[in-house]
Amino acid sequence: MTNKTKKPRPCLVYANQNGEIYDYPALEMAGRRGFDFERIDPQDLIPLPEGSELFVLPDTIPVAWDPGQKDFVHFDPDPYQTDGPAYAVAAFMAPAYTQCLLAAFEKRDTSSPPLPLFAYTAVGWWKDRFWVAGFRSDLDRRQDLRGFNPEKVKRNTLKTLKAHRKNRLIQHLGKCSLTYGCPAAKNLFLGRFEAPLPSSPSCNARCLGCLSLQEKGGPPATQDRIDFVPSAGEISEVALMHLARAPKGVVSFGQGCEGEPLMNPGLLAESIHKTRNTCKTGTINLNTNASRPKGLSQVIDAGLDSIRISINSVRKEYYQPYYRPKGYVYEDVLRSWQLAKEAGLHVSLNLFVTPGLTDSKKEVERLAELIGRFGLDLIQLRNHNIDPDWYLRRIGFKDEASCLGIKGMIGYLKDRFPALNFGYFNPPVKG
Repeated sequence: MTNKTKKPRPCLVYANQNGEIYDYPALEMAGRRGFDFERIDPQDLIPLPEGSELFVLPDTIPVAWDPGQKDFVHFDPDPYQTDGPAYAVAAFMAPAYTQCLLAAFEKRDTSSPPLPLFAYTAVGWWKDRFWVAGFRSDLDRRQDLRGFNPEKVKRNTLKTLKAHRKNRLIQHLGKCSLTYGCPAAKNLFLGRFEAPLPSSPSCNARCLGCLSLQEKGGPPATQDRIDFVPSAGEISEVALMHLARAPKGVVSFGQGCEGEPLMNPGLLAESIHKTRNTCKTGTINLNTNASRPKGLSQVIDAGLDSIRISINSVRKEYYQPYYRPKGYVYEDVLRSWQLAKEAGLHVSLNLFVTPGLTDSKKEVERLAELIGRFGLDLIQLRNHNIDPDWYLRRIGFKDEASCLGIKGMIGYLKDRFPALNFGYFNPPVKG
């Protein structure tokens, strides 16, 4: 007799006007791809990962699947509180997990302010636990919650800050560790994995989803941007401190708390030279919008090992209105991609995942065309931290009939490019 495990079919979860979260067993959770609602494929469900958070979405109406009506329904008002509103709930998954579907909701007022800069993943309730539409995209444990001992992080951070009072960059990263809880900054002070090297307070793009600088009327920035330009000595001191003690260590220019590091390629090149004069091991990586091929060439010549190019879409029609570039064009990004591969660097795409756009057939075919032309080592799957309604409307997105699904996109690209890897973090490429 075959023992068949029942497939999960979670029910709707919603929040009342007091912010309390309830389940509603009569309705199934639903998800969203672009602007379209979808039933959840049980194969796309996993228990809510440790370290994830649940968010109540203000001024929203939950959308669910009604198995009786065999249709999507708006869940409002709250059936347990007479005339009280019901609000949608979304999951913000822990690092190394990628969403398959967005949370299913509609705005009560399309003119309401955009939601904060987080990723909003579909979540439901089944058998005494929360379930999300997602999967683990990287087995690397470098940012798993249970790997961080809060007391050790605090103790190591304070000790290092005291020992390097004159290094402004270390002082800045101490705030990132203790105030913002940045996992990369914490790992610096724990002496392991990948450490950040923010260097640029300026930028040549005006990204809709910028974490450190937002225009009036946009979503609130989640952290302060670095407000000084560190010296090459300060940068190399951080890099050497980390690479000397972290096995297979990585140090990376280009962080959420800065602008675009290629705004000052000479500083990056000098920092790399200073670091490599003392330490030949470890990986020096650049996270960038890849907007300045000439500057990138200078940094490559200094000894850069790898590059991660951030991109929301490989189609110009959606790239331009998101990045809103100043002094560069979409084609410059492609030139940098080609340059990095020709120079022998390990090249990753930091692909901002938005189901409905990222996995549309047209998008995936264009991505495959570029990989075939330039080559690529890794796609880092990063859930796009942005209000999906606000984002998709601002870039002029139109729902596309044919979508492969996020897992289907990965399968398609793996079939085309067997050597292509998928993950979440910058890998060490040099011992």
